Amino acid sequence: MSTTPTDRLRALLEPLAEQAGLDLEDVKVTQAGSRRQLQIDVDADGGVDLDAIAEFSREVGQALDASDLMGSSAYLLEVGSPGVDRPLTEPRHWRRNTGRLVKIQLADGGEIVARILESDEDGALVEVQPVKGRGRPKERRLEFAEVAKARIQVEFNRKEDEQLLSDEETDEQPLAEEEEEA
Repeated sequence: MSTTPTDRLRALLEPLAEQAGLDLEDVKVTQAGSRRQLQIDVDADGGVDLDAIAEFSREVGQALDASDLMGSSAYLLEVGSPGVDRPLTEPRHWRRNTGRLVKIQLADGGEIVARILESDEDGALVEVQPVKGRGRPKERRLEFAEVAKARIQVEFNRKEDEQLLSDEETDEQPLAEEEEEA
């Protein structure tokens, strides 16, 4: 039987998230002034859009009103998706971030920066970036048991993104010219 308030909230929210096609990532209750704040993070393959978050938020509000888990005092409900700074702790986090750069602290004390190429339930194939840009990236199979901590690194000017943007601009120009003629 669940003993903490957060465990009881998770027990209520897990089925609602599953029914909505979402993964319940995090549940936090904090004090916000004279009110409590309930923060819920959900995610899904392909991400979540605002409509899905709004619908889930309505379902959660109704379920909380029908239960006594938040008591009778006022609370603020905040439903969102995890930010880019969320640690990668589950195989699904790695799968959803395929292609992204990640900073990995290894259980043996080392640290690498690598791009996730693919992942499964036990680990990930990563492309380890060379230190200070010297050398070539090297592929490495990394078991999740070897990882102490991992976080996505924000990239502002990735070369593949620049090439993709350049290709898209080239593709869009003929459409703009055709629209002017019409």
